[in-house]
Amino acid sequence: MRHRAFAGSVYLLGTLATAVLTLLASPVLLAPPAARRWAGWHRRRAGRLLGVPDGGRWPGGRRCLAWAFTHVAVGLPLGMATLICLGNILVAVVVMSLWWVFPVDERPSLFAFLDVHVGDWMTALAGSSVQIAVLSGAALWVLPALARLHARLSLAVLAPSARERLTERVDVLTRSRVGVVDAHGTELQRIERDLHDGTQARLVTIAMQVGLARESLADDPEAVARLLEQAHETTEEAMAELRAVLQTIYPPILADRGLDGALTALAARSNVPVHFELADLGALSASVEAVAYYVIAEALTNVTKHAAATRAALRVERTADVLSIEVTDDGGGGADERRGSGIAGIRRRVAALDGSVRLDSPPGGPTTLAVQVPCAQ
Repeated sequence: MRHRAFAGSVYLLGTLATAVLTLLASPVLLAPPAARRWAGWHRRRAGRLLGVPDGGRWPGGRRCLAWAFTHVAVGLPLGMATLICLGNILVAVVVMSLWWVFPVDERPSLFAFLDVHVGDWMTALAGSSVQIAVLSGAALWVLPALARLHARLSLAVLAPSARERLTERVDVLTRSRVGVVDAHGTELQRIERDLHDGTQARLVTIAMQVGLARESLADDPEAVARLLEQAHETTEEAMAELRAVLQTIYPPILADRGLDGALTALAARSNVPVHFELADLGALSASVEAVAYYVIAEALTNVTKHAAATRAALRVERTADVLSIEVTDDGGGGADERRGSGIAGIRRRVAALDGSVRLDSPPGGPTTLAVQVPCAQ
């Protein structure tokens, strides 16, 4: 409660200051770029208070102007009310402690609109206590509500139109498609390189060994036996490499045991103890299962390699047509996608299915990776 009251008071005082600044800088804010930046900053500010993620694109010019008028019309009275409330609490504290310092004809008053002047300790203590209690109650209960009201109003006015949402949606899908195509091309090159340098080379060796064995069949039976033994060993190595390549395309364990069994095996193999919560997921498409498997495998690998964690938690559940994955660890936090921790790859895989990824990793931890993937059949 105290935290909300403090956050609400700071927000409303900031609203008062920015409303005055909006009035003073109104000629500058008529320029569309400045208006969009100013409004976009306030939208992020309101979103942080309400715990709403940033909307992404800057709002359009007309809505920026509409928001500026609304901000001044609503922000000024709300901010002034906050300033008066907090200021009078301070005044009550000063009056209660120092009323006797002032000359008789200049002594302060409590509840000035009632003209109650302080002339003795009884009046100072009783009146100040009532005033502090009433205004503190307003600061605790009313100011947070007013702050959230202003924040909701700002987000409502600055919300993107249907056309802007459609445009942003097209841009996101275009970027994700390009990323998926690039990732697919890179993956095909990797598979081709693995098959060429590994499996194909071993198959050539097998062919040569079998050919030499055939030529030596009549002259040196012992050499034939050695060649066939080498060919057999090389065949097993080639099969192992081929299985490893195929596993990167689609994990066989998904086909054999389903997503439930595959995730249970992942959690069991992790070097960090994993508390696993798996709800009934129902029927999922192969693409969703593969993405979920690779996301969790990469996340648990990151926990082992980079987090310095002693335990992790994995929760997988399905709500309507959305598959939710959350991986949390008690490590040191500070995960940085630019350092090659695999989060970029997770984002590409999830974006291919029009999903979302949220990484929360403050310094000192804990780290939480939350993924949501549409899974409508």
